[in-house]
Amino acid sequence: MASARAALRARSPVCRRAFSLPAKPQTSALSRVLEVSEEVQEALYGSRKKPVVALETTIYTHGFPYPDNVALASHLESVVRTMGGVPATIAILDGVARVGMDPEELIRIAASAGKEGTLKISRRDLAYACGLRLTGADNAKFTGGTTIAGTMILAHLAGIKVFATGGLGGVHRGAESTMDISADLTELGRTPVAVISSGCKSFLDIPRTLEYLETQGVPVTTFADGRNGRVDFPGFWSRESGSPSPQVLQDEKQAAAMIYAQNAFPLATGLLMANPIPTSASIPKSEIDTIIKDAVEEANVLGITGAKNTPFILAKIKELTGGKSVTANRALISSNVARGTNVAKELLALEESLKGESKPSKSINIPVDSSAVSSSSSSSSSAAAVSEAPPTTKTTDAKPPQAETPAAQENVDVVVAGALAIDFACNYVPPPNAAPNTPVALSPKPHTSNRASITQTLGGVAHNIALAARLSGSGVRLASAIGDDAMGRVALDLLQRDSKLDAGSVVVRPGAHTGQYVAVNDARRDLALGLADMDIIQDTPAPAAGQDIGSAFNADLAALRPAWLVADANWSPATLRAWLRAGRAAGARTLFEPVSGVKAARLFEGLSAKPQDQHDVLYPRPLADLATPNALELAAMWAAARERDLFASPAYWALTNAYNLPQGGASALLAQATSAQLVAQGVPQQALQLLPLVPCLAVTLGAEGVLVARMVGVEDGDGLRSPHVLSRSGFTREDVSAGKAPVGGVYLRLLRPEMVLSGEEVVSVNGAGDTFAGVLVSALARGVGLEEGVRVAMGAAALTLRSVRAVGEGVGELGLGLGKR
Repeated sequence: MASARAALRARSPVCRRAFSLPAKPQTSALSRVLEVSEEVQEALYGSRKKPVVALETTIYTHGFPYPDNVALASHLESVVRTMGGVPATIAILDGVARVGMDPEELIRIAASAGKEGTLKISRRDLAYACGLRLTGADNAKFTGGTTIAGTMILAHLAGIKVFATGGLGGVHRGAESTMDISADLTELGRTPVAVISSGCKSFLDIPRTLEYLETQGVPVTTFADGRNGRVDFPGFWSRESGSPSPQVLQDEKQAAAMIYAQNAFPLATGLLMANPIPTSASIPKSEIDTIIKDAVEEANVLGITGAKNTPFILAKIKELTGGKSVTANRALISSNVARGTNVAKELLALEESLKGESKPSKSINIPVDSSAVSSSSSSSSSAAAVSEAPPTTKTTDAKPPQAETPAAQENVDVVVAGALAIDFACNYVPPPNAAPNTPVALSPKPHTSNRASITQTLGGVAHNIALAARLSGSGVRLASAIGDDAMGRVALDLLQRDSKLDAGSVVVRPGAHTGQYVAVNDARRDLALGLADMDIIQDTPAPAAGQDIGSAFNADLAALRPAWLVADANWSPATLRAWLRAGRAAGARTLFEPVSGVKAARLFEGLSAKPQDQHDVLYPRPLADLATPNALELAAMWAAARERDLFASPAYWALTNAYNLPQGGASALLAQATSAQLVAQGVPQQALQLLPLVPCLAVTLGAEGVLVARMVGVEDGDGLRSPHVLSRSGFTREDVSAGKAPVGGVYLRLLRPEMVLSGEEVVSVNGAGDTFAGVLVSALARGVGLEEGVRVAMGAAALTLRSVRAVGEGVGELGLGLGKR
């Protein structure tokens, strides 16, 4: 809860002003009852437009209890921001309709949940909720959450065209006698806003709901989500309802085209675009149908009708599903908000491309001004340098000599330097058992042929990280090398056609072999053996003194001004450090991806505890601001630093002594912050010892989650107040001025994953760590807090585990924000 409140408060304040949109003349009367935040107005009508997504608030005031609703509000806004959009959370506060809310306002709305005076505001309630304030009575300044209908009206008045929510209201069962029909349906018939939802709640009469929407003239579509043939209108908790969808959309571009055409005619009706719940969270239709039947029958027996009917049935379904319906609710609304943000992005791109054009042109990249995006977690403002980066606006037209590149990127948030390769995933297929009760052989046999399923994809650690960051909405430049061979031509084609990454900094090396990686996985899809030919990257020489490594790759870092530079460990130690130094010199934060246990040590190879090395390695001048190792890679980094006596210098000890951890009795404290098992393995101890060299670590631990360890600055007030700060140095601001305060404390937290996949769900482990790093750095580049970025990245990695691809399908749509608060 504290983390969620801090996440909201850590953002820059959202300034409010009376409704005064330049493109929409308004009456003075409207300006008295409606205020639109400057952030939303700038995104809609400013010189640098951004996609805007409307979000409702009855889910906070009448859905989730306080303080869980604060966490959900923070999470949903973070999903939009992480993907490059602007969230417009809509509510009534003190009798004024607000479109776009600052953190304190959103916390006030969430805190009003369950209070007697908190209103649920639909179309019929707007005049009452906002009008009585004008009488001047103190008790007439109402606060409440807006329903789908209320949110649509206010979004349309502000000029917002896309609204993402959970589930739509509909025609209740027995409505032929009760006339119980949600106002959401009639609002869709008269307000031109596109609503992204998971259909309507499946205890409603779905066939009659679809009939009613047809009568209202509302286009109803469903995202195919990779399915062929018949696609059902979703049943909220399940992907099928038994009712076929009137129309089917293949992707967000088609959705954007529909919205554009609807507004062009113009038609006064909205659009309903149904997004099925993610497969991982779906409850089978047969199971939920039985539960709904029981809940509806009990409501009928007890005579619960009208406004009390829906809350009763929802509570009963929660009880009968053992809480699975609540987990499904969180997953589907997160998915809908991510889908809605992508639709808004595609719509803005289409609108911009069609300006002055008689026919559609190619979609453009949406530049994101990171100065307008603030951190969603107080934990991001640490000495570990995972704070907000400056805006990046430089355009580059660099092209490789061998091919045309995609449209030049207006913004480069992230530069990724490292391996681009052709990946082969060889998944071992065990033979059928010869006799009953014979154990299945899970690993391939050595020294003989084994049956396998083999797939070929474009990969390489740097490519995977770059692709994941691009799918998350960042402008990305990939710096790598390929050979002038057949594999190089294949890699280049796939890079531009499928990955859609700018090839301007991918150079061709005559006579060299394009990188290749062969992963041999056992029957559980865990890596049994990996074989890598990355000599083309490893053999890249370090630049001579005074030369910039980026210039050899058409990557002028000073001109690109990335917020972050990522370097993977496939480079030689000297070249790796040259990339990291170049990133630091260009003002970027730096992330080191260790790649493997063998290569992880390269960050420290060739260094020693000599003063000249310490100056270029220790905080506050570390080579890498952040590293993303797994447990094996963390151990390799720790061992390499110890072997080179990097833990032995007086400067190092001054930093670790400043942690102020209890001498000889820290194990219990570490176990409380993480787990006894991790302490027994030495994972948190190794992380803490490495912090003076890499002051922020996100250690991936598979099903255990991610261990976040970082140094906290003396002036990092919010960070020092976090319950996850293990110790505080006791230094003051005066000590900072006197140069006596190297560190303010140590932060340590184990973030658990939203869900742990079963062995049957895991298709391949290849690329999951790369996806994690790419989504995380994209989130950080956009000002998202470290904890929230880690949660988002864990969800994206889970999608990759379910995919044969190195970066899973849906990372840009469904892989955001699946973590728990």
